[in-house]
Amino acid sequence: MLDANSLAAVRLSIELALATTFILLLLGTPLAWWLARGRAGRLAWLRTPVRSLVALPLVLPPSVLGFYLLVALGPNGPLGRLTQALGWGTLAFTFWGLLLGSVVYSLPFVVQPLINAFESLGQRPLEAAATLRAGPLDAFWHVALPLARPGYLTGAVMGFAHTLGEFGVVLMIGGNIPGQTRVISVQIYDHVEALEYTQAHWLAGGMLLFSFGVLLALHLAQARKAAA
Repeated sequence: MLDANSLAAVRLSIELALATTFILLLLGTPLAWWLARGRAGRLAWLRTPVRSLVALPLVLPPSVLGFYLLVALGPNGPLGRLTQALGWGTLAFTFWGLLLGSVVYSLPFVVQPLINAFESLGQRPLEAAATLRAGPLDAFWHVALPLARPGYLTGAVMGFAHTLGEFGVVLMIGGNIPGQTRVISVQIYDHVEALEYTQAHWLAGGMLLFSFGVLLALHLAQARKAAA
């Protein structure tokens, strides 16, 4: 069975994953819309570099990303100076630092499905809404968002699951503080280091079953939609 430290790590990981997913869905929606359907203009050339930045965590080693985030959040980093000037102290080795790192690290897992969903809409639904005198914002809320619902489901599930399994970034930014920054992956590492394989099996096995269940449910939902 899980001990108190493991249960605390599970609770903290779920809180972190929920907060990260919510923030990414909120911030990722306008970003994904602009990347997928932004009009040609002065800033159009920025879409390709921004899209590359969004996808960067997919190929960048987590330790590299975590290191630079730690430097930025430290007392001499730009974000660290800003948070200290605001009276918040430094965010490194705190839950809020973990949250910032998780948002950056899980960004492509939420934004990319939204981009794909918005790109697949085509022009006809929005043009039909325009003929009914719907403004751009009205067409977005009442036409684009409902049609992009599968993308939101995929993004939310993938963002939550990916955040729940983070290791390198959260260890670099948050360290290993029980009840504050010690998440499931770090707790498993601690159990293995202490040769507590039974506890490690409980946590690792739970993560394995959860990850498989998430992917299975997602694929079944996508297959059901394709068959409809």
